[in-house]
Amino acid sequence: MFKSKIVKLVVNDVRFPTSLEQHGSDAMHSDPDYSVAYVVVETDADLKGYGLTFTVGRGTEIVVCAVEALSSLVIGKTLEEIVTDFSAFYRLLTSDGQMRWIGPEKGVIHLATAAILNAIWDMWARAESKPLWKLLVDMDPRKLIRCIDFRYITDALTEQEALGEVCQLNDEQMLKEGYPAYTTSCAWLGYSDEQLSQLCSAALAEGWTRFKVKVGADLQDDIRRCSLIRKMIGPENTLMIDANQRWNVGEAVSWITTLAEFRPLWIEEPTSPDDILGHAAISKALVPLGIGVATGEQCHNRVMFKQFLQASALQFVQIDSCRVGSVNENLAILLMAAKFKVPVCPHAGGVGLCELVQHLILFDYISLSASLNNRMCEYVDHLHEHFRSPTVIKNAHYMPPTVREVIKKYIYCSTLMTKHYGHLYIFLWNMKSVYSCIVCRAT
Repeated sequence: MFKSKIVKLVVNDVRFPTSLEQHGSDAMHSDPDYSVAYVVVETDADLKGYGLTFTVGRGTEIVVCAVEALSSLVIGKTLEEIVTDFSAFYRLLTSDGQMRWIGPEKGVIHLATAAILNAIWDMWARAESKPLWKLLVDMDPRKLIRCIDFRYITDALTEQEALGEVCQLNDEQMLKEGYPAYTTSCAWLGYSDEQLSQLCSAALAEGWTRFKVKVGADLQDDIRRCSLIRKMIGPENTLMIDANQRWNVGEAVSWITTLAEFRPLWIEEPTSPDDILGHAAISKALVPLGIGVATGEQCHNRVMFKQFLQASALQFVQIDSCRVGSVNENLAILLMAAKFKVPVCPHAGGVGLCELVQHLILFDYISLSASLNNRMCEYVDHLHEHFRSPTVIKNAHYMPPTVREVIKKYIYCSTLMTKHYGHLYIFLWNMKSVYSCIVCRAT
């Protein structure tokens, strides 16, 4: 299988009208339609790889164009060529002499890179007949390190230091108990108080103990909503708040100080995701309040994570499986977080992000951190029904995928078109064809 040659790369724009019910709504994204650029990499044998990158509606077509532009760098290669020197293949995609000009390693071109690389990692896991997390934890550490492009980060983490961070622990605890999760599904900003209360009550009944609330649009609304959910979950459970980049630095400190009475563990994305020094200032100001700063879901690349860590600008690292360069770049980020001893609490949700990132956080625990202190992975209960092997949550924990599922479930791959009638969106689905959809790397 490793000698199979890649002969075709297909990419499709798949969208879901989640904005109709305000799923995913926050202080900066009031009408998200959860979407993916969905990639299938085909070989001259039976082996295929499936990958995606997440978007929130309009603009997905631009990511599709970027994937198509990069496809010529992939077609014609064998899986063996790629994984033998994976860091070189990563650099091939991210450092094309012309296309890097519209990055480099950021924005649309990097989202497209993530979709392709996610499909390649899926293909590798299939060739080994393992779920991705098992492929990673079983891999020889030296081979694992060779998957990473260390350019621009050796002042924070050298290859030798990275090698020293990798350990090989037993996976029994994860297989038995799973990895702790928190829920964001109860408190999207567009939800009414009644809906928030109903969902929170149901989550508590299901065993959830960690909750995140969207904030940032209106201070009085935030006070009311945070008060409501804190009373419902009680003082012993964990609360986090997320502003989705809404505030200026000074405004963030003032706003969070007001909300400190509700004892949030962290404030997520308090300001621009690019403002490293701004995050550092907020982090320093919040130390007396005992509130940490979490960010990373829209952090462009490993270089920015390096600087966030060097500047002590975050207390929780939030990797994303599709924002940076797939598993390769996330390995670099996980290793830097391990060196700086900052807990990793991944961003998830959307379409397929839970299914993707569970593999990375399992690797982080088994092979790097060996700790669950202040560590958890986001879970959002939307759109999992579109995957043949959806994420399994048991007692508010991610249960590791253990069976390689090869039967495909079909979903409609469509182009979502919108017409505006005042504030009403009418969603028209242009049915082009039916494609196979399978959980990337989880199978």
